[in-house]
Amino acid sequence: MTHDRIHARKPTHDIERWSVGTIRGIDDRDGHCVVTVETESGETVELVVTVAIRDLFVSRLDIADHESPVGEQIWYRQHGGNA
Repeated sequence: MTHDRIHARKPTHDIERWSVGTIRGIDDRDGHCVVTVETESGETVELVVTVAIRDLFVSRLDIADHESPVGEQIWYRQHGGNA
């Protein structure tokens, strides 16, 4: 399976290859994590990542441990993963 990529902070490399979005939801599906993101143009995309990547990017968001990542801005690259 090809997974999508997510960064909690603005990437420092190949910036033109990354898109910006706002987290609208995070769910587990079939052993993977699906992050629903609203794009800058208002569309909704689902990004599929491993649970380890979810834990990593959420830990790097500027939120307290008890706060939800919903509403936070992320940078992502879609690679067409399907859960």
